[in-house]
Amino acid sequence: MALTGRAGLLAALAAIVVLLAPEPGLVVLAAALVLATLVAADLLLAGAVRGLRFQRDGERRVRLGQSAAIGLVVDNPGPRRVRGVLRDAWQPSAGAAPRRVTLDVPARERRRLVTTLTPTRRGDREAVAVTVRSVGPLGLAARQRTFRVPWTVRVLPPFLSRRHLPARLARLRELDGRHPALVRGQGTEFDSLREYVVGDDVRSIDWRASARRSDVVVRTWRPERDRRVLIVLDTGRTSAGRVGVAPVGMAQVGGDRSSGWPRLDWSMDAALLLAALAARAGDRVDFLAYDRAVRAQVSGASRTELLSSLVDAMAPIEAELVEADAAGMVAAVLSRARRRCLVVLLTDLNATAMEEGLLPVLPSLSSRHMVVVASVADPRVAGMAAGRGTAEAVYDAAAAERLRGERREITAVLRRHGVEVVDALPEDVAPALADAYLALKATGRL
Repeated sequence: MALTGRAGLLAALAAIVVLLAPEPGLVVLAAALVLATLVAADLLLAGAVRGLRFQRDGERRVRLGQSAAIGLVVDNPGPRRVRGVLRDAWQPSAGAAPRRVTLDVPARERRRLVTTLTPTRRGDREAVAVTVRSVGPLGLAARQRTFRVPWTVRVLPPFLSRRHLPARLARLRELDGRHPALVRGQGTEFDSLREYVVGDDVRSIDWRASARRSDVVVRTWRPERDRRVLIVLDTGRTSAGRVGVAPVGMAQVGGDRSSGWPRLDWSMDAALLLAALAARAGDRVDFLAYDRAVRAQVSGASRTELLSSLVDAMAPIEAELVEADAAGMVAAVLSRARRRCLVVLLTDLNATAMEEGLLPVLPSLSSRHMVVVASVADPRVAGMAAGRGTAEAVYDAAAAERLRGERREITAVLRRHGVEVVDALPEDVAPALADAYLALKATGRL
């Protein structure tokens, strides 16, 4: 049982009457008796909440930044009308609205209420509880009960870099031979012959065909299809850092966009663009998330199912506050990729972590596979490096320049191992990685 605000107001009025009465003792007794009678009668006439039945319906998946409508059907099998308030509680990051709704369900009828979720984080957002307060006809007392009505909505990565896909697909069609711009290079598939023009690579001349035609002709090529691309996402501690500016509606609850978006989420966005592009190129794309253990993986997904499988696997992944086990990661890659393929590692170019982790085991990976390391740079470092106004700003600038120097050194070391490096700002890392993939296709290295 719960007393309402109206009951409190009535009690306050009764107290005033008692204070003004010539014989307070009798008045107190009479007022208390009347108030208790009214409250008891109101409670007795309030609709019962114990027998209410609930059923949910609606969406199970929603992209971060979008909204989902979740229905809640309230069934009242009792003989009295249930009037009052209902609160459908969710996790704070689910962004549920409205938080409270007016409830009015006649006897032996049902009503459907709708809660709109606008999540601010990836992952599984769960309903916590449904609380119903049924108020009596006088509004003095209420019956209240809390119910568990489970429902889970998986919040998927938003794939913001999708807007870059049409331009990259147009370049891919050129490489694929649908436009005249065919390519030449080792490891590509022969397409056709054409007459030699000034500027063509003499290594592409087909001497036998030239002898038969009495003219110099060259071979044209198209990129190979059905190659394998393995995208590896580092979910260790360095992926937890916030960089850049969080997209609208995707900041933490109680935070602000200027605090940035996790490096892990920027890396996921780049991985999705690369996967979509590689799948359209006819390549087989697999995915692995790893720190000290496998956190998620996608293998053998068809071209039509690839993106949905990837976003579903990425959704619950969170950065683990542990140092990534580079040796275990390389072992996991080698166990899954026995034939030569393109391995794309999305990680941070942290000099200390690289020197102690990846660099010692990199040769065993780069000797068997084509390796690309993609990293999200922090734009605040460049801003700090330009600071000169105060002594504190000068110290910050020195630290930023040292960090940039370490980043350049580790990039040079990786390239000496034959590794391609993509180091770009948060908003640019996805298209930069896609461009690197297309460059490998164009030069015949993939």
